[in-house]
Amino acid sequence: MTTSHDPSDQERIESRAHLLPEEAAAGSDDAQAQADAILTESDIREADQNAAPDTVLEHRTSEQTVTPVEPPD
Repeated sequence: MTTSHDPSDQERIESRAHLLPEEAAAGSDDAQAQADAILTESDIREADQNAAPDTVLEHRTSEQTVTPVEPPD
């Protein structure tokens, strides 16, 4: 996927193109294209938090998630 980017986007892509250890172990034919795709998908998910429903964060308080433990008698 090749898209036109402003200079700050190009800097993001170049920064992200440095492979993580796991990515380096798996290999990459084109780290720049891989970084572009990752950042594009990230931007989409950031703009539309329902873009990936299985990764939507729930915003709850601890009272809503933890069953209170009664102190011992």
